Amino acid sequence: MRPPETDGHGRPIAEAEAEDLLRCICFKNGPPTTVGVELEWLVHERHDPRRPVPADRLEAAHDQVRELPLTSALTFEPGGQLELSSAPAASLMECVNSVAADLDTVRAALTPSGLTLSGFGIDPWQPPRRMLREPRYDAMEAYLDRTGPAGRVMMCSSASIQVCLDAGEREPGPLGAGRRWRLAHLLGAVLTAAFANSPAREGRWTGWRSTRQAVWAQLDRVRPIAPPLDREPRAAWAAHALDAPVMFIRTEQGPWESPDGLTFRQWMRSGGPRPPTRRDLDHHLTTLFPPVRPRGHLELRMIDAQPGDDGWMVPLAVTAALFDDPEATETVYRLVKPLAEYAGPDPAPRNPLWLAAARLGLADPELHAAAIGCFTAALEALPRVGASDALCAAVAGFHERHVLPGRCPADDLLIPALGRNPGALGKESCA
Repeated sequence: MRPPETDGHGRPIAEAEAEDLLRCICFKNGPPTTVGVELEWLVHERHDPRRPVPADRLEAAHDQVRELPLTSALTFEPGGQLELSSAPAASLMECVNSVAADLDTVRAALTPSGLTLSGFGIDPWQPPRRMLREPRYDAMEAYLDRTGPAGRVMMCSSASIQVCLDAGEREPGPLGAGRRWRLAHLLGAVLTAAFANSPAREGRWTGWRSTRQAVWAQLDRVRPIAPPLDREPRAAWAAHALDAPVMFIRTEQGPWESPDGLTFRQWMRSGGPRPPTRRDLDHHLTTLFPPVRPRGHLELRMIDAQPGDDGWMVPLAVTAALFDDPEATETVYRLVKPLAEYAGPDPAPRNPLWLAAARLGLADPELHAAAIGCFTAALEALPRVGASDALCAAVAGFHERHVLPGRCPADDLLIPALGRNPGALGKESCA
């Protein structure tokens, strides 16, 4: 017999099946063997990034870039941000070289149009403007508007570097793979602070080194937070995902529904307005935005987009070295473990540790001390994981310029500009 169909959406999924799927597909354990990166970029006018790019020019540029022969997957965010997602790479340098070649191709294609890729965590000048008109984004906007303007900023004005790493070996004890999972949430605050690069929004300084991280923390009460870290990760994530509110319910015709307060678990139990399916669960998972998202691998989502053509390589290299070199991992775990007391019982990114990372960057003494130790361990580990001399030099340069003196990229914008005018944001300060 064919399974019952549900308005063309597929076979309904039961609660027990959904829990089993989440436990199996979100944490795939084994020796760390691959690394990946997802790079989001703002698209600006090359000669004056304060000027908004007309919609027709941006759409034409999108169409042109879509035709390019790229190794990475190319997508566009609702505000027109461009994203390149690497294929899983067998080594750090394979990932770096592949994505760098794709970026060179994209930049060359944009140059004749007078456009450029800009690395900021939040657009410093332009207000949110949605370019993509699709049922998914219409429903997302309607849902996020219920809790304020942060959702539109997140959708249309933010850009990040997301490092993707294997979940690692399953470890003995009740927490299973929890050690690497826990490390990601403690080290994540250090990475937020070290690479904070979004101190301005709509032409004004915000008081945050990472306005992007502050914006994400302002979304609804469940969607941007981490599940409890003192529970076995599979069980904790399954419960967290199923008890999160549903952002939208797909329909065959017309706008997608955006229910108010309906969790995925409640949807499975009630069966209305139609029974959910495996495809609905897959869509639901893409609307959860914790700082570390399990997708079979671990997706670290807390790093602001970085300035310069090659600035993205440094956070990728540091993170991969600290997670995939066993000696570095042991060192860093000892360094960041005391930060758990600073974080307290509240989940990331809304606890004191993560809020300090977003607001103060490396001006926070405890995060500064942890960052120095982490970067030292990364510099020692990079040759062991096969990093090139040039990549090692780039990390060393960032360490000397930013980490040792307790500064982050946001300070490169703030310090000279605030010396002239503490309110307005000029072209000279952020170009």
